[in-house]
Amino acid sequence: MHLERLIRILETVAMSGGGSTVNDICAATGFPKPSIYRLVQDLVAAGLLASPEKGVFCIGQRVHRISRMDKSDAEISVIAEPLLSDLSDRFGAACFLSRLRGDGVEITQVEVPSDKAISFLHPGLGLRPMHACSCAKVIAAYADEETQTDVIGGRFRQYTDYTQTEPAALKREFHAIRVQGYGECIQELELGICSVAAPVHLDDLGVGLSVGATGSIRVFTPEFRARIGPALIALAERLAECLGHPAQTTERYAAS
Repeated sequence: MHLERLIRILETVAMSGGGSTVNDICAATGFPKPSIYRLVQDLVAAGLLASPEKGVFCIGQRVHRISRMDKSDAEISVIAEPLLSDLSDRFGAACFLSRLRGDGVEITQVEVPSDKAISFLHPGLGLRPMHACSCAKVIAAYADEETQTDVIGGRFRQYTDYTQTEPAALKREFHAIRVQGYGECIQELELGICSVAAPVHLDDLGVGLSVGATGSIRVFTPEFRARIGPALIALAERLAECLGHPAQTTERYAAS
């Protein structure tokens, strides 16, 4: 009954074509006004309704985001494959696509150099921790404040001596990622292995995808990472555009 009332309120507000007041909702649903007041506040707190002006309610951004999260991994993979393959051939490294999955980030697709003479390291598929992999850290860096607080406040596994587990240091790293537009993982998950990743901005959907590349620390020198980082940013922007979202420059903080 409680869930049905919430749904009815959302439907009423959505069909209004604009803002709805509590009186409007009450007239359309027949629910008691005290119940509507309480339920509307619950929906606002959850981001499902918004209140652009006092006493007026409209559909919240969270509903819009949910309604647009309609592309499967397979659909995204078809679009991402040629972009990742091209970058893989250009830099001679395995390139990958990752997607936010609950409390972690999952590598869902990997493309490798077409030249069989090139030696590369395959990152493998599967979940990566939010604090110790470039593909996850770039998503966390652009998350809302509440999500970042949850990430930073978690209990972290120390994978290697290079794994960052201090909350303050992670917060500084998230800021640094937003300054340069891409993130790095330098031997944090496995000794001798590096990766670089960039966030895929899907306008009002935020950042739920990232693209990256990985290889040995011998190949992924600071100079190499400085070259492939901007290339990954450009790839991420192109992927967002191909997924039907306006191309946009990666949002960055000032360096100061």
